Amino acid sequence: MARKDKIVKVEETGIRKDKGFNKEAWTPKTELGQKVKSGVIDNIDTILNSGKRILESEIVDALLPNLESELLKIGQSKGKFGGGKRTIWKTTQKKTKEGNKPSFTTMAVVGDKDGHVGIGLGKAKETMPAREKAIKQAKLNIIKIKRGCGSWACGCREPHTIPFEVKGKCGSLNIRINPAPKGTGLCMQEECQKLLKLAGVKDVYSKARGQTASRINLIKACFTALRQLTTMKVKDIHVEKLGIVSGKKE
Repeated sequence: MARKDKIVKVEETGIRKDKGFNKEAWTPKTELGQKVKSGVIDNIDTILNSGKRILESEIVDALLPNLESELLKIGQSKGKFGGGKRTIWKTTQKKTKEGNKPSFTTMAVVGDKDGHVGIGLGKAKETMPAREKAIKQAKLNIIKIKRGCGSWACGCREPHTIPFEVKGKCGSLNIRINPAPKGTGLCMQEECQKLLKLAGVKDVYSKARGQTASRINLIKACFTALRQLTTMKVKDIHVEKLGIVSGKKE
């Protein structure tokens, strides 16, 4: 009965607390994983700056021990007259001769609230394997972002917002994220707020156009916009003027 109550709590809140990672029991399968376990690489920014692809989620667990994960509400449960509330599971069914075969899809976001964030999509015939796939994929897709004070109305030189405007697109949906002064908060859709919160961003303005009811496309567009913070080059004079921090704040 206690196990059932625990599962219900996860489905309602979408929050998942990971167990402690045992580095000694981990057997790496890649060369990059062996360097991490041996201590040759002790900072995840070293891997992200080199452009190497992370193929083991344990690498992220070892280098980011304070990583948090959360499931996003991308589905909708059935209700009277076509209503219902948002859930973390998106259910689809396949018609076969044996009957209906359901499958569950969920989307997870991971981050350390200090410049690192990633999203992942998982699909399985049961809910728990879908959740594990989504969290594992989110760890493999982790990126680091630039933070700073790009708002003309603030100028505090603290990394509380983004340093410049970024745009993202997925399907017919376009989203634009702008810097905001300190104390504004995250002025955007609720699920996108979770993404920026785990990335360590506290204040932004945003505007989305297109089919915003599609939560998966909206979150992917937001993540694409955040990825521009890493790829866009910034001059040294602007780094000092805007207080830009790339990745973890020292």
